[in-house]
Amino acid sequence: MVAHIETVAFLGLEAKPVDVQVQISAGLPTFTIVGLPDKAVGESRERVRAALTAIGLGLPPKRITVNLAPADLPKEGSHFDLPIALGLLVALDVISASDLDRFVVLGELSLDGAITGVAGTLPAAMAANARGRGLICPAVCGAEAAWAGFGDATAGVVAPATIVQLINHLKGSQLLTEPKPLAPKDEDALPSLPDMKDIKGQESAKRALEVAAAGGHNMLMVGPPGAGKSMLAARLPGILPPLTPREMLDTSRIASISGELAPGLPGGGLSQRRPYRAPHHSASMAALIGGGLRVKPGEVSLAHAGVLFLDELPEFPRQVLDSLRQPIETGEAVIARANSHVTFPARFQLIAAMNPCRCGHAGDMTRACARVPKCVLAYQAKLSGPLIDRIDIHIEVPPVSARDLGLPPAAEGSAEVALRVAAARARQEARYEAAQAGTDGMVRINAHADGELLQTSAALEDTARNLLMEAADRTGLTARGYHRVLRVARTLADLDSAETTSRLHVAEALSYRAQTGRALGAVA
Repeated sequence: MVAHIETVAFLGLEAKPVDVQVQISAGLPTFTIVGLPDKAVGESRERVRAALTAIGLGLPPKRITVNLAPADLPKEGSHFDLPIALGLLVALDVISASDLDRFVVLGELSLDGAITGVAGTLPAAMAANARGRGLICPAVCGAEAAWAGFGDATAGVVAPATIVQLINHLKGSQLLTEPKPLAPKDEDALPSLPDMKDIKGQESAKRALEVAAAGGHNMLMVGPPGAGKSMLAARLPGILPPLTPREMLDTSRIASISGELAPGLPGGGLSQRRPYRAPHHSASMAALIGGGLRVKPGEVSLAHAGVLFLDELPEFPRQVLDSLRQPIETGEAVIARANSHVTFPARFQLIAAMNPCRCGHAGDMTRACARVPKCVLAYQAKLSGPLIDRIDIHIEVPPVSARDLGLPPAAEGSAEVALRVAAARARQEARYEAAQAGTDGMVRINAHADGELLQTSAALEDTARNLLMEAADRTGLTARGYHRVLRVARTLADLDSAETTSRLHVAEALSYRAQTGRALGAVA
Protein backbone atom coordinates (compact mmCIF):
# COMPACT_ATOMS: atom_id res chain seq x y z
CA MET A 1 0.00 0.00 0.00
CA VAL A 2 1.19 3.49 -0.86
CA ALA A 3 -0.14 6.43 1.15
CA HIS A 4 -0.58 9.77 -0.66
CA ILE A 5 -0.48 13.14 1.15
CA GLU A 6 -0.53 16.46 -0.71
CA THR A 7 1.78 19.32 0.21
CA VAL A 8 3.55 22.11 -1.70
CA ALA A 9 7.02 23.20 -2.79
CA PHE A 10 7.74 26.89 -3.20
CA LEU A 11 9.12 28.40 -6.39
CA GLY A 12 9.30 32.09 -5.62
CA LEU A 13 5.81 33.04 -4.38
CA GLU A 14 4.21 30.17 -6.27
CA ALA A 15 3.19 27.05 -4.33
CA LYS A 16 3.66 24.00 -6.56
CA PRO A 17 1.66 20.86 -5.58
CA VAL A 18 3.76 17.95 -4.34
CA ASP A 19 2.51 14.38 -3.80
CA VAL A 20 4.14 12.78 -0.75
CA GLN A 21 4.10 9.02 -1.37
CA VAL A 22 4.91 6.72 1.58
CA GLN A 23 5.47 2.99 1.26
CA ILE A 24 6.30 0.48 4.02
CA SER A 25 7.56 -2.81 2.58
CA ALA A 26 9.51 -5.89 3.61
CA GLY A 27 13.27 -5.60 3.62
CA LEU A 28 16.17 -4.33 5.67
CA PRO A 29 15.15 -1.52 8.08
CA THR A 30 15.80 1.75 6.24
CA PHE A 31 14.14 5.14 5.98
CA THR A 32 14.79 6.75 2.58
CA ILE A 33 13.50 10.06 1.17
CA VAL A 34 13.82 10.57 -2.59
CA GLY A 35 12.64 13.25 -5.02
CA LEU A 36 15.35 15.95 -4.92
CA PRO A 37 15.16 16.74 -1.17
CA ASP A 38 17.51 19.33 0.28
CA LYS A 39 19.33 18.95 3.59
CA ALA A 40 16.35 20.09 5.69
CA VAL A 41 14.01 17.64 3.94
CA GLY A 42 16.53 14.82 4.24
CA GLU A 43 16.71 15.40 8.00
CA SER A 44 12.93 15.04 8.25
CA ARG A 45 13.24 11.31 8.82
CA GLU A 46 14.94 11.86 12.19
CA ARG A 47 12.42 14.48 13.31
CA VAL A 48 9.50 12.33 12.16
CA ARG A 49 10.89 9.23 13.86
CA ALA A 50 11.44 11.08 17.16
CA ALA A 51 8.01 12.79 17.05
CA LEU A 52 6.16 9.50 16.45
CA THR A 53 8.16 7.82 19.21
CA ALA A 54 7.23 10.66 21.58
CA ILE A 55 3.50 9.91 21.10
CA GLY A 56 4.01 6.16 21.55
CA LEU A 57 4.15 5.07 17.89
CA GLY A 58 7.38 3.32 16.98
CA LEU A 59 8.21 2.72 13.33
CA PRO A 60 8.29 -0.96 12.30
CA PRO A 61 11.67 -2.54 11.39
CA LYS A 62 10.88 -2.50 7.66
CA ARG A 63 11.89 -0.65 4.54
CA ILE A 64 10.30 2.83 4.49
CA THR A 65 10.44 4.79 1.25
CA VAL A 66 9.17 8.34 0.87
CA ASN A 67 8.91 9.76 -2.66
CA LEU A 68 8.28 13.46 -3.23
CA ALA A 69 6.69 13.77 -6.66
CA PRO A 70 7.32 15.29 -9.14
CA ALA A 71 10.85 14.02 -8.65
CA ASP A 72 12.50 16.71 -10.80
CA LEU A 73 11.17 19.63 -8.71
CA PRO A 74 13.61 20.72 -5.95
CA LYS A 75 12.14 20.31 -2.45
CA GLU A 76 13.34 22.76 0.20
CA GLY A 77 12.27 23.51 3.74
CA SER A 78 11.17 21.78 6.92
CA HIS A 79 7.43 21.93 6.15
CA PHE A 80 7.59 18.42 4.66
CA ASP A 81 7.82 16.90 8.18
CA LEU A 82 4.08 16.79 8.87
CA PRO A 83 2.96 15.37 5.49
CA ILE A 84 5.62 12.64 5.77
CA ALA A 85 4.47 11.80 9.30
CA LEU A 86 0.82 11.67 8.22
CA GLY A 87 1.75 9.45 5.29
CA LEU A 88 3.37 7.03 7.73
CA LEU A 89 0.29 7.11 9.97
CA VAL A 90 -1.90 6.29 6.98
CA ALA A 91 0.44 3.47 5.92
CA LEU A 92 0.30 2.09 9.48
CA ASP A 93 -3.55 2.32 9.52
CA VAL A 94 -3.53 4.74 12.46
CA ILE A 95 -5.67 7.22 10.49
CA SER A 96 -7.71 6.85 7.32
CA ALA A 97 -6.50 8.15 3.96
CA SER A 98 -9.99 9.48 3.24
CA ASP A 99 -9.64 11.91 6.16
CA LEU A 100 -6.80 13.69 4.36
CA ASP A 101 -8.00 13.58 0.74
CA ARG A 102 -9.28 17.17 0.80
CA PHE A 103 -6.28 18.77 2.53
CA VAL A 104 -2.91 20.27 1.68
CA VAL A 105 -0.54 19.65 4.59
CA LEU A 106 2.54 21.49 5.82
CA GLY A 107 4.31 21.83 9.16
CA GLU A 108 7.57 21.18 10.97
CA LEU A 109 7.75 18.64 13.79
CA SER A 110 9.57 18.99 17.09
CA LEU A 111 11.08 15.94 18.76
CA ASP A 112 8.26 15.92 21.33
CA GLY A 113 5.49 15.82 18.70
CA ALA A 114 4.70 19.56 18.67
CA ILE A 115 4.00 21.21 15.30
CA THR A 116 6.01 24.40 14.88
CA GLY A 117 5.52 27.29 12.48
CA VAL A 118 6.85 27.34 8.93
CA ALA A 119 7.36 29.99 6.28
CA GLY A 120 5.06 30.27 3.28
CA THR A 121 1.74 29.39 4.93
CA LEU A 122 -0.21 32.17 3.19
CA PRO A 123 0.86 31.28 -0.39
CA ALA A 124 0.20 27.61 0.41
CA ALA A 125 -3.27 28.47 1.73
CA MET A 126 -4.08 30.53 -1.35
CA ALA A 127 -2.97 27.67 -3.62
CA ALA A 128 -5.04 25.15 -1.63
CA ASN A 129 -8.09 27.40 -1.70
CA ALA A 130 -7.77 27.90 -5.47
CA ARG A 131 -7.88 24.11 -5.91
CA GLY A 132 -10.89 23.67 -3.62
CA ARG A 133 -8.89 22.06 -0.81
CA GLY A 134 -8.44 22.80 2.86
CA LEU A 135 -5.15 23.28 4.71
CA ILE A 136 -3.56 21.57 7.69
CA CYS A 137 -0.89 23.82 9.18
CA PRO A 138 0.71 24.64 12.57
CA ALA A 139 -1.46 26.40 15.15
CA VAL A 140 0.82 29.46 15.13
CA CYS A 141 0.15 29.85 11.38
CA GLY A 142 -3.61 29.18 11.50
CA ALA A 143 -4.70 32.82 11.50
CA GLU A 144 -2.35 33.54 8.61
CA ALA A 145 -3.80 30.66 6.58
CA ALA A 146 -7.41 31.66 7.33
CA TRP A 147 -6.72 35.09 5.83
CA ALA A 148 -6.72 33.37 2.41
CA GLY A 149 -10.54 33.29 2.71
CA PHE A 150 -11.54 29.64 2.47
CA GLY A 151 -15.07 29.16 1.14
CA ASP A 152 -17.73 26.66 2.16
CA ALA A 153 -16.73 24.41 -0.74
CA THR A 154 -13.34 23.70 0.87
CA ALA A 155 -12.40 21.78 4.00
CA GLY A 156 -11.23 25.00 5.69
CA VAL A 157 -8.20 25.33 7.93
CA VAL A 158 -7.14 22.82 10.59
CA ALA A 159 -4.39 24.24 12.82
CA PRO A 160 -3.24 21.76 15.51
CA ALA A 161 -0.50 22.51 18.02
CA THR A 162 0.63 18.88 18.29
CA ILE A 163 0.41 15.77 16.18
CA VAL A 164 -1.76 14.14 18.90
CA GLN A 165 -4.34 16.93 18.53
CA LEU A 166 -4.39 16.38 14.79
CA ILE A 167 -4.90 12.60 15.12
CA ASN A 168 -7.74 13.13 17.62
CA HIS A 169 -9.34 15.73 15.34
CA LEU A 170 -9.24 13.38 12.35
CA LYS A 171 -10.73 10.58 14.45
CA GLY A 172 -13.47 12.93 15.76
CA SER A 173 -12.56 12.69 19.44
CA GLN A 174 -11.16 16.24 19.84
CA LEU A 175 -12.47 18.61 17.20
CA LEU A 176 -10.40 21.74 16.67
CA THR A 177 -12.05 25.10 16.08
CA GLU A 178 -11.23 26.77 12.79
CA PRO A 179 -8.89 29.75 13.29
CA LYS A 180 -10.10 33.25 12.58
CA PRO A 181 -8.42 35.28 9.84
CA LEU A 182 -5.41 37.30 10.87
CA ALA A 183 -6.59 40.87 11.39
CA PRO A 184 -4.38 43.86 10.56
CA LYS A 185 -2.56 45.33 13.51
CA ASP A 186 -4.18 48.24 15.30
CA GLU A 187 -2.19 51.11 13.87
CA ASP A 188 -2.82 53.17 17.00
CA ALA A 189 -1.06 50.51 19.07
CA LEU A 190 2.04 50.53 16.85
CA PRO A 191 4.99 52.84 17.56
CA SER A 192 4.36 56.26 16.10
CA LEU A 193 6.25 57.16 12.95
CA PRO A 194 8.77 60.04 12.96
CA ASP A 195 7.15 63.40 12.23
CA MET A 196 8.17 66.03 9.69
CA LYS A 197 7.95 68.64 12.47
CA ASP A 198 11.21 67.28 13.85
CA ILE A 199 13.17 68.62 10.87
CA LYS A 200 14.49 72.15 11.25
CA GLY A 201 15.05 74.06 8.04
CA GLN A 202 15.54 72.07 4.80
CA GLU A 203 12.34 73.45 3.27
CA SER A 204 13.36 72.59 -0.31
CA ALA A 205 14.24 69.03 0.70
CA LYS A 206 10.90 68.62 2.50
CA ARG A 207 9.11 69.88 -0.60
CA ALA A 208 10.98 67.34 -2.74
CA LEU A 209 10.09 64.57 -0.28
CA GLU A 210 6.40 65.51 -0.55
CA VAL A 211 6.59 65.39 -4.35
CA ALA A 212 8.33 61.99 -4.19
CA ALA A 213 5.62 60.65 -1.88
CA ALA A 214 2.78 62.02 -4.01
CA GLY A 215 3.97 60.38 -7.23
CA GLY A 216 5.95 57.40 -5.90
CA HIS A 217 9.16 58.81 -7.39
CA ASN A 218 12.71 57.68 -6.69
CA MET A 219 14.86 60.33 -5.03
CA LEU A 220 18.57 60.95 -4.44
CA MET A 221 19.73 63.31 -1.70
CA VAL A 222 23.27 64.71 -1.77
CA GLY A 223 24.69 66.60 1.17
CA PRO A 224 27.36 66.70 3.87
CA PRO A 225 27.21 64.54 7.02
CA GLY A 226 24.63 65.71 9.53
CA ALA A 227 22.49 67.57 7.01
CA GLY A 228 19.44 65.42 7.83
CA LYS A 229 19.28 63.06 4.86
CA SER A 230 18.51 59.99 6.98
CA MET A 231 15.96 61.96 9.01
CA LEU A 232 14.15 62.96 5.83
CA ALA A 233 14.06 59.39 4.52
CA ALA A 234 12.77 58.02 7.84
CA ARG A 235 9.81 60.42 7.67
CA LEU A 236 8.67 59.33 4.23
CA PRO A 237 6.55 56.37 5.51
CA GLY A 238 4.63 58.79 7.73
CA ILE A 239 3.31 60.76 4.73
CA LEU A 240 2.58 57.81 2.45
CA PRO A 241 -1.01 56.50 2.20
CA PRO A 242 -1.82 53.09 3.73
CA LEU A 243 -1.51 49.93 1.67
CA THR A 244 -4.42 49.03 -0.58
CA PRO A 245 -5.94 45.53 -0.11
CA ARG A 246 -4.08 44.26 -3.19
CA GLU A 247 -0.79 45.71 -1.98
CA MET A 248 -1.33 44.24 1.50
CA LEU A 249 -1.90 40.83 -0.06
CA ASP A 250 1.31 41.06 -2.11
CA THR A 251 3.45 42.29 0.78
CA SER A 252 1.95 39.64 3.08
CA ARG A 253 2.80 36.85 0.63
CA ILE A 254 6.41 38.05 0.48
CA ALA A 255 6.58 38.34 4.28
CA SER A 256 5.10 34.85 4.62
CA ILE A 257 7.72 33.29 2.32
CA SER A 258 10.38 35.10 4.36
CA GLY A 259 8.92 33.78 7.64
CA GLU A 260 8.01 37.25 8.92
CA LEU A 261 4.21 37.10 8.87
CA ALA A 262 3.17 34.59 11.57
CA PRO A 263 1.83 36.57 14.57
CA GLY A 264 3.89 34.46 16.97
CA LEU A 265 7.11 35.74 15.40
CA PRO A 266 8.80 39.10 16.16
CA GLY A 267 7.30 41.76 13.96
CA GLY A 268 4.77 39.29 12.56
CA GLY A 269 1.19 40.01 11.60
CA LEU A 270 -0.45 42.20 8.98
CA SER A 271 0.07 45.93 8.86
CA GLN A 272 -1.34 48.62 6.58
CA ARG A 273 1.89 50.56 6.86
CA ARG A 274 4.11 50.48 3.83
CA PRO A 275 7.37 48.55 4.26
CA TYR A 276 10.50 50.54 5.00
CA ARG A 277 13.78 48.71 4.44
CA ALA A 278 17.23 50.23 5.05
CA PRO A 279 19.94 47.63 4.37
CA HIS A 280 23.55 48.33 5.34
CA HIS A 281 25.95 49.17 2.55
CA SER A 282 27.78 45.87 3.16
CA ALA A 283 24.73 43.94 1.88
CA SER A 284 25.50 41.37 -0.80
CA MET A 285 23.70 41.07 -4.13
CA ALA A 286 21.74 38.06 -2.85
CA ALA A 287 20.66 40.04 0.24
CA LEU A 288 19.55 43.02 -1.83
CA ILE A 289 18.03 41.38 -4.92
CA GLY A 290 17.26 37.90 -3.58
CA GLY A 291 18.74 34.47 -4.02
CA GLY A 292 20.96 32.29 -1.87
CA LEU A 293 21.19 28.53 -1.57
CA ARG A 294 17.46 28.49 -0.85
CA VAL A 295 16.06 31.27 -3.02
CA LYS A 296 14.60 33.92 -0.74
CA PRO A 297 13.24 37.41 -1.42
CA GLY A 298 15.79 40.19 -1.13
CA GLU A 299 15.43 43.69 0.29
CA VAL A 300 13.97 45.00 -2.98
CA SER A 301 11.07 42.52 -2.65
CA LEU A 302 10.65 43.02 1.09
CA ALA A 303 10.28 46.74 0.25
CA HIS A 304 7.58 46.01 -2.37
CA ALA A 305 4.87 48.72 -2.29
CA GLY A 306 7.06 50.59 0.20
CA VAL A 307 10.40 52.34 0.56
CA LEU A 308 13.95 51.07 0.04
CA PHE A 309 16.42 53.48 1.64
CA LEU A 310 20.07 53.16 0.64
CA ASP A 311 22.25 55.37 2.82
CA GLU A 312 25.85 56.06 1.77
CA LEU A 313 24.95 54.99 -1.78
CA PRO A 314 28.50 54.97 -3.25
CA GLU A 315 29.68 52.67 -0.44
CA PHE A 316 27.61 49.82 -1.88
CA PRO A 317 29.56 47.59 -4.29
CA ARG A 318 29.07 48.84 -7.83
CA GLN A 319 27.90 45.42 -9.03
CA VAL A 320 25.22 45.40 -6.34
CA LEU A 321 24.03 48.89 -7.28
CA ASP A 322 23.85 48.05 -10.98
CA SER A 323 21.73 45.01 -10.16
CA LEU A 324 19.01 47.46 -9.05
CA ARG A 325 18.53 48.75 -12.59
CA GLN A 326 16.22 45.97 -13.78
CA PRO A 327 13.96 45.90 -10.67
CA ILE A 328 13.58 49.69 -10.79
CA GLU A 329 12.52 49.50 -14.44
CA THR A 330 10.30 46.38 -14.38
CA GLY A 331 9.09 46.14 -10.77
CA GLU A 332 10.29 42.53 -10.55
CA ALA A 333 13.38 40.75 -9.25
CA VAL A 334 14.25 37.72 -11.39
CA ILE A 335 16.68 35.20 -9.90
CA ALA A 336 18.01 32.84 -12.56
CA ARG A 337 19.08 29.31 -11.73
CA ALA A 338 20.26 26.50 -13.99
CA ASN A 339 16.96 24.64 -13.62
CA SER A 340 14.49 27.45 -12.95
CA HIS A 341 13.80 31.18 -12.88
CA VAL A 342 12.26 32.62 -9.72
CA THR A 343 10.43 35.95 -9.87
CA PHE A 344 9.52 38.12 -6.89
CA PRO A 345 7.56 41.42 -6.97
CA ALA A 346 9.84 44.43 -6.42
CA ARG A 347 7.85 47.60 -7.12
CA PHE A 348 9.59 49.77 -4.51
CA GLN A 349 10.33 53.47 -4.11
CA LEU A 350 14.08 54.05 -3.98
CA ILE A 351 15.33 56.79 -1.65
CA ALA A 352 19.11 57.15 -1.72
CA ALA A 353 21.48 59.41 0.19
CA MET A 354 25.15 60.19 -0.31
CA ASN A 355 27.89 62.63 0.64
CA PRO A 356 29.48 64.72 -2.14
CA CYS A 357 32.80 62.93 -1.50
CA ARG A 358 34.32 60.47 0.95
CA CYS A 359 35.19 63.12 3.53
CA GLY A 360 31.76 64.67 3.01
CA HIS A 361 32.82 68.31 2.90
CA ALA A 362 33.74 68.85 -0.75
CA GLY A 363 31.49 71.90 -0.96
CA ASP A 364 33.13 73.59 2.07
CA MET A 365 36.67 74.68 1.24
CA THR A 366 37.42 75.33 4.94
CA ARG A 367 36.75 71.68 5.85
CA ALA A 368 37.38 69.75 2.63
CA CYS A 369 40.34 67.44 2.30
CA ALA A 370 43.38 68.23 0.18
CA ARG A 371 42.39 65.79 -2.57
CA VAL A 372 39.48 67.87 -3.91
CA PRO A 373 38.41 67.57 -6.72
CA LYS A 374 39.98 64.16 -7.35
CA CYS A 375 38.29 62.60 -4.32
CA VAL A 376 34.93 63.82 -5.61
CA LEU A 377 35.41 62.21 -9.00
CA ALA A 378 36.68 58.95 -7.50
CA TYR A 379 33.75 58.79 -5.06
CA GLN A 380 31.13 59.46 -7.73
CA ALA A 381 32.68 56.96 -10.14
CA LYS A 382 31.06 54.13 -8.20
CA LEU A 383 27.64 55.27 -9.45
CA SER A 384 26.85 54.34 -13.04
CA GLY A 385 25.07 56.78 -15.33
CA PRO A 386 22.21 54.35 -16.12
CA LEU A 387 21.43 54.00 -12.40
CA ILE A 388 21.44 57.76 -11.78
CA ASP A 389 19.27 58.24 -14.88
CA ARG A 390 16.58 56.03 -13.29
CA ILE A 391 16.20 58.36 -10.30
CA ASP A 392 13.46 60.95 -10.85
CA ILE A 393 14.33 63.57 -8.22
CA HIS A 394 17.86 64.76 -7.37
CA ILE A 395 18.02 67.17 -4.45
CA GLU A 396 20.87 68.94 -2.70
CA VAL A 397 20.59 68.91 1.10
CA PRO A 398 22.73 71.77 2.49
CA PRO A 399 24.20 71.71 6.00
CA VAL A 400 21.96 72.83 8.84
CA SER A 401 23.13 75.94 10.66
CA ALA A 402 22.92 76.56 14.39
CA ARG A 403 20.41 79.31 13.65
CA ASP A 404 18.13 76.73 11.98
CA LEU A 405 18.37 74.44 15.00
CA GLY A 406 17.22 77.28 17.25
CA LEU A 407 13.99 77.77 15.30
CA PRO A 408 10.70 76.60 16.83
CA PRO A 409 9.12 73.40 15.46
CA ALA A 410 7.46 73.74 12.07
CA ALA A 411 3.74 74.48 12.12
CA GLU A 412 3.13 71.80 9.50
CA GLY A 413 3.89 68.16 10.26
CA SER A 414 3.46 64.76 8.65
CA ALA A 415 -0.32 64.72 9.15
CA GLU A 416 -0.86 67.85 7.02
CA VAL A 417 1.56 66.71 4.32
CA ALA A 418 -0.04 63.24 4.25
CA LEU A 419 -3.43 64.77 3.45
CA ARG A 420 -2.04 66.51 0.36
CA VAL A 421 -0.21 63.36 -0.71
CA ALA A 422 -3.39 61.28 -0.33
CA ALA A 423 -5.41 63.79 -2.37
CA ALA A 424 -2.79 63.80 -5.15
CA ARG A 425 -2.69 60.00 -5.24
CA ALA A 426 -6.48 59.83 -5.35
CA ARG A 427 -6.47 62.04 -8.45
CA GLN A 428 -3.84 59.84 -10.07
CA GLU A 429 -5.72 56.64 -9.32
CA ALA A 430 -8.97 58.02 -10.71
CA ARG A 431 -7.25 59.26 -13.86
CA TYR A 432 -5.40 56.01 -14.59
CA GLU A 433 -8.40 53.86 -13.72
CA ALA A 434 -10.44 55.72 -16.33
CA ALA A 435 -7.61 55.56 -18.90
CA GLN A 436 -7.17 51.79 -18.39
CA ALA A 437 -10.85 50.89 -18.32
CA GLY A 438 -11.44 47.53 -19.95
CA THR A 439 -7.79 46.49 -19.66
CA ASP A 440 -5.74 44.68 -17.05
CA GLY A 441 -3.54 47.73 -16.47
CA MET A 442 -2.04 48.05 -13.01
CA VAL A 443 -0.74 51.66 -13.16
CA ARG A 444 -2.02 53.69 -10.22
CA ILE A 445 0.62 56.41 -9.70
CA ASN A 446 2.63 58.71 -11.96
CA ALA A 447 5.97 56.99 -11.33
CA HIS A 448 4.68 53.83 -13.06
CA ALA A 449 3.10 55.52 -16.10
CA ASP A 450 4.82 55.09 -19.44
CA GLY A 451 4.31 55.36 -23.18
CA GLU A 452 1.02 56.69 -24.48
CA LEU A 453 -0.53 56.55 -21.00
CA LEU A 454 2.08 59.04 -19.75
CA GLN A 455 1.79 61.29 -22.79
CA THR A 456 -1.99 61.58 -22.48
CA SER A 457 -1.99 62.04 -18.70
CA ALA A 458 0.75 64.71 -18.68
CA ALA A 459 -1.24 67.01 -21.00
CA LEU A 460 1.45 69.69 -21.37
CA GLU A 461 0.50 73.27 -22.08
CA ASP A 462 2.23 74.83 -25.10
CA THR A 463 4.56 76.97 -23.00
CA ALA A 464 5.41 73.95 -20.83
CA ARG A 465 6.21 71.86 -23.91
CA ASN A 466 8.44 74.57 -25.35
CA LEU A 467 10.36 74.84 -22.06
CA LEU A 468 10.84 71.07 -21.88
CA MET A 469 12.08 70.89 -25.47
CA GLU A 470 14.52 73.74 -24.90
CA ALA A 471 15.82 72.16 -21.68
CA ALA A 472 16.20 68.79 -23.36
CA ASP A 473 18.31 70.37 -26.13
CA ARG A 474 20.51 72.30 -23.72
CA THR A 475 21.09 69.60 -21.07
CA GLY A 476 21.10 66.54 -23.32
CA LEU A 477 18.27 64.74 -21.54
CA THR A 478 18.05 61.05 -22.39
CA ALA A 479 14.72 59.57 -23.44
CA ARG A 480 14.40 58.04 -19.98
CA GLY A 481 15.23 61.37 -18.34
CA TYR A 482 12.66 63.13 -20.53
CA HIS A 483 9.90 60.78 -19.42
CA ARG A 484 10.91 61.06 -15.77
CA VAL A 485 10.69 64.84 -15.94
CA LEU A 486 7.19 64.42 -17.39
CA ARG A 487 6.18 62.16 -14.50
CA VAL A 488 7.44 64.56 -11.85
CA ALA A 489 5.77 67.51 -13.58
CA ARG A 490 2.46 65.61 -13.66
CA THR A 491 2.80 64.94 -9.92
CA LEU A 492 3.39 68.64 -9.26
CA ALA A 493 0.22 69.37 -11.22
CA ASP A 494 -1.70 66.82 -9.15
CA LEU A 495 -0.50 68.47 -5.94
CA ASP A 496 -1.87 71.75 -7.33
CA SER A 497 -5.16 70.05 -8.42
CA ALA A 498 -4.43 71.16 -11.99
CA GLU A 499 -5.89 69.39 -15.01
CA THR A 500 -2.98 70.31 -17.29
CA THR A 501 0.76 70.49 -16.69
CA SER A 502 1.93 74.09 -16.78
CA ARG A 503 5.28 75.76 -17.42
CA LEU A 504 5.83 76.20 -13.66
CA HIS A 505 5.38 72.48 -13.07
CA VAL A 506 7.87 71.58 -15.80
CA ALA A 507 10.35 74.17 -14.51
CA GLU A 508 10.25 72.73 -10.99
CA ALA A 509 10.57 69.17 -12.33
CA LEU A 510 13.62 70.22 -14.37
CA SER A 511 15.18 71.82 -11.29
CA TYR A 512 14.97 68.49 -9.48
CA ARG A 513 16.61 66.79 -12.44
CA ALA A 514 19.54 69.24 -12.42
CA GLN A 515 20.21 69.29 -8.68
CA THR A 516 22.70 66.43 -8.73
CA GLY A 517 24.75 68.10 -11.42
CA ARG A 518 25.07 71.23 -9.30
CA ALA A 519 25.70 69.33 -6.08
CA LEU A 520 28.32 66.99 -7.53
CA GLY A 521 29.77 68.92 -10.39
CA ALA A 522 30.10 72.36 -8.84
CA VAL A 523 32.68 71.20 -6.30
CA ALA A 524 34.87 69.78 -9.06
